[in-house]
Amino acid sequence: MAYWKIQLIGWFSVSFYWGFSAFFTGDFSWKIGVADFILDVFIGITLTHMYKNFAIRKGWNKLNLKKLVPKIAISILILSFLYMFLIVSKLYLVRLFILKGSMISFVVFFKSMELQIFITGTRLMSIWLLAYHLFHYSRLEIATVKENAQLSLRIKEAQLNNLSAQLNPHFFFNSLNNIKFLVLENPDSARRAIDLLSELLRNSLNSNVGRLVPLHDEINLVKDYLELEKIRFEERLQIKMEINVEVSKYLILPLSIQSLVENAIKHGIEKRKNGGFIMITIEEENNYINISVQNPGKLCKEIKGSGIGLNNLRERLLLQYNGNAFFKIKESIDETVLATILFPFK
Repeated sequence: MAYWKIQLIGWFSVSFYWGFSAFFTGDFSWKIGVADFILDVFIGITLTHMYKNFAIRKGWNKLNLKKLVPKIAISILILSFLYMFLIVSKLYLVRLFILKGSMISFVVFFKSMELQIFITGTRLMSIWLLAYHLFHYSRLEIATVKENAQLSLRIKEAQLNNLSAQLNPHFFFNSLNNIKFLVLENPDSARRAIDLLSELLRNSLNSNVGRLVPLHDEINLVKDYLELEKIRFEERLQIKMEINVEVSKYLILPLSIQSLVENAIKHGIEKRKNGGFIMITIEEENNYINISVQNPGKLCKEIKGSGIGLNNLRERLLLQYNGNAFFKIKESIDETVLATILFPFK
């Protein structure tokens, strides 16, 4: 539909320009002007549409520029000759039919007009063919970009799903290990731990870990997990949370805070006889959601990222946010470890 609109507008404009120019020459006939206008549009559209069908049939739209340019040059030359012959013939026949007077021979008329019309035809056909192929290639380029973007998204989604698939087994394996200790030491606490684990499992099955989730959902998951760990560690685990409720509606990467908390317990609380505190802080900072988890401990090669949790978190952040989210972990002089994630608002 767009093709025919452009064809009609283009050739109508050219023919109208010629008719408008002829009107001010002082020797203008409305009959000749209308006939020239209609036939000029018809000839222009016919020649260019024939070329379009021929180019599609021959597969020229799939050629690279090196192969296409010579074919365009030859086509312009052929179309210009055809345009010259048809326009000169049209001019002669219209005047012969309408004026009904003595006319010079067609050969003499042709020779007097051929160069001017050939130059005009070459100019018009060059513009049309170049515009056609540029338009076609721009559409192909846009389609290619869209296909590449869709392919990139599918690859990214597959990578996120693969990474997310690592998290639930890893998380629930650790939780079941905790319950294993409680079964022998404190059966009542073990039953409560199983209830919490069931709730955690239910929440996990109801959400897609490959997608972003509201921050408050992630916080609720972390609270259940910490309650489960509190049953195990009792007084050895102290918990403090400072959460800006205004940012809790924003979306973040699922199991991100959970990974930091799990890492803090495994490499901090669990390895210290007296345990310690875990402090979770969530606040707004320069158009980012700043999430930090602080725990006692020291950094070692294992904590710095050789395990599943932190490596997984880094890769998921990179894939999901294209470098616009940041994660860092550092050790302070008072033997505490601070892990921080910066999420852009979404």
